[in-house]
Amino acid sequence: MEINLISDTVTRPTQGMLQAMMTAKVGDDVFKKDPTVNELEHKVATMFGMEAALFFPSGTMTNQTAIKIHTQPGEQLICDKYAHVYNYEGGGVSFNSGVSCKLVDGHRGMMTAQQVEASINPPDFYHSPLTTLVCIENTTNKGGGACWDFEELKRIKTVCADHDLKYHLDGARLWNALVAKGEDPKQYGELFDSISVCLSKGLGCPVGSVLVGSGDLIKQAVRVRKVLGGGMRQAGFLAAAGIYALDNHLERLVEDHEKAKDIAGVLKGLDFIKKIEPLDTNIIIFELDESLISEKEFLARLSQKNIHIIGMGQGKLRMVTHLDYTDGMHEKTLGILKSL
Repeated sequence: MEINLISDTVTRPTQGMLQAMMTAKVGDDVFKKDPTVNELEHKVATMFGMEAALFFPSGTMTNQTAIKIHTQPGEQLICDKYAHVYNYEGGGVSFNSGVSCKLVDGHRGMMTAQQVEASINPPDFYHSPLTTLVCIENTTNKGGGACWDFEELKRIKTVCADHDLKYHLDGARLWNALVAKGEDPKQYGELFDSISVCLSKGLGCPVGSVLVGSGDLIKQAVRVRKVLGGGMRQAGFLAAAGIYALDNHLERLVEDHEKAKDIAGVLKGLDFIKKIEPLDTNIIIFELDESLISEKEFLARLSQKNIHIIGMGQGKLRMVTHLDYTDGMHEKTLGILKSL
């Protein structure tokens, strides 16, 4: 039995999802003639109470498209130093948009409104880049699946409004935050100019993300997606997986969160664990006491037991629970960790 806790992107479609995919009605989405893609886009836009949505092959392309629309070359966006758009999108902010990042030293990937305001360059000081965008990530990947305080997000929105800044949410794992905190997607739709959500992480789809925003923004996004090579033809087979996941896999995210808590509880009892990040959702990030066991040895010992996790660098290790991580796998993992 292989147990893969590297990421929640490793899942494979369930039988119900495969059936939905195989029976999907499809057309050519580049001509907006795929009925299933249109249905998915309408469904997600309605969930967030926003005007329109656009289906993308990846979350990175979704974020990069939003940044491209909200900025001009030479400008600057504000994000936390842990932000996915800065750390894990191949330098796309500079490559695609010619924009730099002002990094904020927040807490677990989350910054305060006060920090955001302090990071804005004076608009009349032409020696520094013009600040035009604030990017938020919820939940935070590098921050261990941390969920933002919604009141702080509202305070940042006020800062954006006061300084005429656009406000983008990288909501790749927003579904986890919504379930963990009992929040409504419409709360976020009222706050942000654009939101990206991922279908291929916690929801278990094979491919896909969605960008949500105003009708005008999505009209621009169609053009940027084309430039980036993201136009797809009979994409309804993939969109059907997204519709199925939203109808069937959203509430079950609680199970992933509970299993993550169990794992963190066991890790806390091991003497060679130096630190565990606070746990909010399905991501466990921890550090080893390398005077007792090295990262290489720890990963090798787990691998020998057919358990696979990932090193994030700087001494941090990560485990992510997901749809394919069964109860049987969970019991085996807990037992092996206790025996180390």
